[in-house]
Amino acid sequence: MAGANPTPSEYIQHHLQNLTYGLHPENGMGFAHGAKEAAEMGFWAIHVDTLGWSLFLGLIFITLFRKAAKNATTGVPGGLQNFVEILVEFVDQSVKDTFHGRSSLIAPLALTIFVWVFLMNLMDLVPVDFLPSLFMVLGVDYMKVVPTTDVNATLGMSLSVFALIIYYSIKVKGVSGFVGELTLQPFGKKMIPFNLLLEGVGLIAKPISLALRLFGNLYAGELIFILIAIMPFWIQWALSVPWAIFHILVIVLQAFIFMMLTIVYLSMACEDH
Repeated sequence: MAGANPTPSEYIQHHLQNLTYGLHPENGMGFAHGAKEAAEMGFWAIHVDTLGWSLFLGLIFITLFRKAAKNATTGVPGGLQNFVEILVEFVDQSVKDTFHGRSSLIAPLALTIFVWVFLMNLMDLVPVDFLPSLFMVLGVDYMKVVPTTDVNATLGMSLSVFALIIYYSIKVKGVSGFVGELTLQPFGKKMIPFNLLLEGVGLIAKPISLALRLFGNLYAGELIFILIAIMPFWIQWALSVPWAIFHILVIVLQAFIFMMLTIVYLSMACEDH
């Protein structure tokens, strides 16, 4: 962090800066020392903290669910098995109610999205100074611990969903059916350019809105926690606890919305007119 007693502006900028690794035009390969160097590294720079925490939380998800599956019993279930079964039944029912096609991928995909996004969002409840200060002791200057406050992470997930939308659209409708859907609706053959403009914008808006909705809500929540942290100590407790309780709803709701929109978009892709 900039100095022993950073200004509020320096404090906020520090906590919003990712640990960035890439090729600097002057300094070569290495970690960026500040937002200016990170920007100079360009598009191919890697946010190491976003990738690291995403993989770590994904590994937690896989480990817990694998353990629950291996230890599953037909008798009285343990706490972990009971929790996992509730989640699986909830997601499975959501898929049955929303997805009208036939695919064995959608339910596991929806479960993965919901739990993984929830875990990434949950990191927002970790005190804003705890992990960054811990990593500074280890010599790491920057550490953002909430992957979903990085638009690169949310956009990466939404582009993966977008690729599945294109795949299922072509698989179910064929190339001609998919192209026809983009060019012949809603005004018929005489308005093909206008149809393509309307349908193309609607198609491209799906991954963008999916990514920005999750990013915007979590980034705003993280920023509020940071703003609370620069206030006097007695005010911090008065504000942080109520905001954390309210933010639990945001964390769960945003994971649910991301999952449900994914199911809805894939269901629309599988509808053959």
